[in-house]
Amino acid sequence: MTKFQKISWFLLRITMGWMFFYAGITKVINPAWSAEGFLREAKTLPEFYEWLASPSVLPVVNFLNEWGLTLLGVSLMLGIMLRVSTTLGAVLMFLYYLVALDFPYPNTHAFIVDEHIIYIAALLSLSAVKAGRIWGLETWCSKLPICVRYLK
Repeated sequence: MTKFQKISWFLLRITMGWMFFYAGITKVINPAWSAEGFLREAKTLPEFYEWLASPSVLPVVNFLNEWGLTLLGVSLMLGIMLRVSTTLGAVLMFLYYLVALDFPYPNTHAFIVDEHIIYIAALLSLSAVKAGRIWGLETWCSKLPICVRYLK
C-alpha cells in the first residue's frame, strides 16, 4: 500500500469516526433525546419499527443507538476492533436507511442511494482493507491473545 493510500484510508477512518462519535455522544448527553419520532415515521416495515418504538422496547433501542454510534466512532478513531464495529455499524446504517426508505426515494435528495448506503460502503471498505492497522491500535492489539480471534 502506498503512502497516499495509507493517508487516504487513515483520513476516511478518522473523519467517519468523528462523525459517528459526535452523533452518538450528543444523544448520550441529551436526556430528552429519543429515537421514537424517527422510528414512528418508518415507511418500510412499519410494524417492525412501531414495535421498536413501543414503551417496553424503546429504552433498549435508545441505549443501543446512543452507545452504538459513540463506540463505533471511538473504534474508528482509535483504529481498534474495526471488523466488529464496522459490521455492526453497517447493520445500523441499513436499519436507518429502511426507516426513511420510500422506494426508490430514501429521502428528498436521493434516488435509491443516499448517505446511509455510502456509509455502509465506506464502513465495509475500512474493514476490508484492515484500516485499523494503518496508524491505529489494531497492530498493537493483534499481539494480545484476546484480540487475535477477532483480527485475523
